[in-house]
Amino acid sequence: MNNSDLKYFKKWFSDYCKSFYSSNMEDQRTMSLKIKHTHNVCRNIVQIASEEQLSQNKIMLAETIALFHDIGRFIQYKKYKTFNDSISANHGRLGAEVLKQEGVLHNLPENEQKLIVNTVRLHNAFKLPKQKNTENMLFLKLIRDADKLDIWRVFDEYYESSVSERASVAIHGLPDTPEYSAKILSDIFKKNAASLKDVKTLNDFKLLQLSWIYDLNFKTSYRLLLERNYIKKITAKLPKTDEIKRISTSLQEFVSKKFRGAGKSID
Repeated sequence: MNNSDLKYFKKWFSDYCKSFYSSNMEDQRTMSLKIKHTHNVCRNIVQIASEEQLSQNKIMLAETIALFHDIGRFIQYKKYKTFNDSISANHGRLGAEVLKQEGVLHNLPENEQKLIVNTVRLHNAFKLPKQKNTENMLFLKLIRDADKLDIWRVFDEYYESSVSERASVAIHGLPDTPEYSAKILSDIFKKNAASLKDVKTLNDFKLLQLSWIYDLNFKTSYRLLLERNYIKKITAKLPKTDEIKRISTSLQEFVSKKFRGAGKSID
């Protein structure tokens, strides 16, 4: 893979996105949200991969994966008007199908094509899928970290924005009520990633996002999480209970310890 390939992919992505532009304000806001997210994930993954001292070829592969990781979201929203995979279709699998059907990767060696398609297909799995190939696992870890780091930004901006500026699809239509789930709290205290099936309210969704912290893989990811202050930003939008305060403190301590104690990368 070379710089010309990456430039071609960026141009193709831009043209592909434009084919989904809409005169409907809500639909266009949703498309813009996903495009901005993609570009930010690209920046995140390049930063992580660079600090992991990967080769230039691997950094370009990582950026390509980030560029295409949510390519399935566009057809998903057009067809179902939602980003909720459980009531529509798995956007990772949709993305892999788009890449194959469009033939966008045809100039790359077959092993690189397979790597990109496989990583796009599996990037949104609930847990990190086991892979026999260590390189496949590396790129899955990279995209999952880079993705989470920008999803936290997306929702921080959502919670801070006015109702008229929000892309409502982002929160899956969840009710904004005071309740939150004991099951999700329990998962966080056990240092487990919570499941979307247990999410009933917007507060549950915020807690779910916090539980993703236990699924990070690289020292750079922990550093960026700390620098961007996402734990405090999200917990500030939750009820002011002793349980939530304990969650916030526990997560800050966990991330600080991981960052200070990490070597080159975290497995």
